[in-house]
Amino acid sequence: MTLDSPNGVPGLVALPRSLSSLAVSVGGLAIFLVLASLLMVSYPIRSTVRGYFYGVDNSNKLALPVFPGNESRDSNVDVINSDSPSGPSLEVPISSSGVNDSVDIDKNSLPSESDLQIPTANARQAEGVKEKGSPVAYSGKGNVLSNNSGGVDKRSVQTSLAISAPDSKSEAKPVLSDVSSNATPISSDDSGCDLYHGIWLFDSQGPSYTNNTCPVLTQMQNCQGNGRPDKEYENWRWKPSQCQLPRFDAKKFLELMRGKTLAFIGDSVARNQMESMLCLLWQAKVPKNRGNKRMQRYLFKSTSTMIVRIWSSWLVHKTSEPLDFAPEGIVKLHLDAPDEDFMEFILSFNVIVLSSGHWFAKQSVYVLNNEIVGGQLWWPDKSRSMKVNNIEAFGISTETILTSIITHPNYTGLTILRSYSPDHYEGGAWNTGGSCTGKVKPLAPGELVENGFTNIMHKKQVTAFDRAIKKVTNKSKLRLMDVTEPFGYRHDGHPGPYRSPDPNKITKRGPDGRPPPQDCLHWCMPGPVDTWNEFVLEIIRREFEGNRSSSS
Repeated sequence: MTLDSPNGVPGLVALPRSLSSLAVSVGGLAIFLVLASLLMVSYPIRSTVRGYFYGVDNSNKLALPVFPGNESRDSNVDVINSDSPSGPSLEVPISSSGVNDSVDIDKNSLPSESDLQIPTANARQAEGVKEKGSPVAYSGKGNVLSNNSGGVDKRSVQTSLAISAPDSKSEAKPVLSDVSSNATPISSDDSGCDLYHGIWLFDSQGPSYTNNTCPVLTQMQNCQGNGRPDKEYENWRWKPSQCQLPRFDAKKFLELMRGKTLAFIGDSVARNQMESMLCLLWQAKVPKNRGNKRMQRYLFKSTSTMIVRIWSSWLVHKTSEPLDFAPEGIVKLHLDAPDEDFMEFILSFNVIVLSSGHWFAKQSVYVLNNEIVGGQLWWPDKSRSMKVNNIEAFGISTETILTSIITHPNYTGLTILRSYSPDHYEGGAWNTGGSCTGKVKPLAPGELVENGFTNIMHKKQVTAFDRAIKKVTNKSKLRLMDVTEPFGYRHDGHPGPYRSPDPNKITKRGPDGRPPPQDCLHWCMPGPVDTWNEFVLEIIRREFEGNRSSSS
């Protein structure tokens, strides 16, 4: 039968169908849809298609292998740790160009705390590491630690894939592959550990800040900004023999110091350490400058934490008026009286870090009980006997200031005496051609040349500390931060000739072999001095968390 279209266009043909054939077709379609639905529920089509085209099955997580020598990151990539003050992302490497080169990593494949195997002292000795008296170990072995099962130690993954073995073509370095990240909890069992005997280990993760991310860095310590060509000195971290020294955790520090004030009191090395502390904290919180002519003060408002610095060259009372045969203008140091310039403020300080020693090489007159007993670079009457030289004066001044603090009737804070900071003027003194030019890595065992002046200054200081601590009458605490031996190995950490950004400065020896003017006393920033503040944080943690435990 031929039917016309609605518009009368011929050719639209209708084929005859019986009612029974139509019912069979509909029923078959319904059965097909039911079976297809059951199949999709039992085996999702997305997995089938993804596996067919890409060969990937979601049921198997992709684990990233770590091979010796391949754990390091590109020098142009900063891996940001979630617990680091630098930023919030753990698995997102940010390249120097600002491109987000993210990689999906299954967090379940990262090691837990129970996976970490910390080598014991015996194990380190078996590796050829000298435990005491040799803070640097070049064993050339164990660049990537193995766990008990013989597999690759996963700690290099936990520390943002940044702890690596040195390039096989370069000189072997002791590599930091067993220092925990900021997130690693510190066991209370570490509280009795000696922090000051250990080894320097190379850490490719690098410092927590750069010279470009800290606006309070003194230019003379801005070694990279002043053109120093090498950077490896920034990457060595201190590892105590018997425990861990965690990386500086700015958030942890600010929380421990909530509502408290830390004061750095002393000479230019105290300023060096204070600026290091500010640079480390700046990566987490930006402080407000509340300083004045008498003291530098930086307030971290989130925790009401104050960082203070007060200048005190010798830590004892000084005058310039004439005294006996010492004329006006020459500094007279009253070795038996504390420096009132900061003593009047100590009740507002919860933690004090003291720094002195190097100014005892400068011209001054020594006074005890209002009597001139000695002098440095000044003693006009050779017929008079000098009772006190500069080394003895340093010891007396140290005992005086410590005793004054720990017997103050109302002071209840924590006082940290930072031991004598070693300088590294080789071949002469700071003003007679001494040099640290060209030092690019820590000294190895057997390379350290004992510095007699540093040793005797350290001995006098420790003796004064031991004498003073027996005189405590208040509720304060006194601790010695003994950095002298570990930092004797860090001749690479000073600015040397890179003391200014002047592009025309002299950095090489002259034709006569004399070195250019240089600084082998202060420390580059970032650099070894940051370790001092890791010590400070650990001392504070032990004291403050210990007090909380005992009071709870």
